[in-house]
Amino acid sequence: MNDEKVSVETNLSVDGLDLPLFQALRRLQQDAEVHAKRLARFGGLTPMQRMILQVLASEGQQTASALSRRVSLTAATLSGQLDRLEERGLLLRRRDEADRRRQWLLITAAGLALLQEAPPLLPPEFRMRFAALPEWERHAITAALLRAASLCGEVD
Repeated sequence: MNDEKVSVETNLSVDGLDLPLFQALRRLQQDAEVHAKRLARFGGLTPMQRMILQVLASEGQQTASALSRRVSLTAATLSGQLDRLEERGLLLRRRDEADRRRQWLLITAAGLALLQEAPPLLPPEFRMRFAALPEWERHAITAALLRAASLCGEVD
């Protein structure tokens, strides 16, 4: 019989940072969920719906495919959000005159009004503390969060 040791590592760790990284991500998730509930109480907007309206307000009309890339949603998930916003009269869908297959999404006056009155996407306490940081640190935190988010995506 061969006395080879078979090593099966069931707890892969990155320099012992698994627990603190998970705790930090979980805390961010919990805080985001609490703020999402606050946003929903105002005008019934979810953070994603607010973000969709914000993109349309700041960047103008978009196609659904361009908007889905911009707000990081699948086409199917975005479609449901768009249906709900359209039902509430917060956005319009218009067919392109030149290419009837293409549909443009536009924010309505009611959507703009609701967006202007809605609380910001980020909690006020966070915004205040973040704004007090030096510019280089705000950029570093933003870059680190964007990089962390990119690590969470599926590998092609």
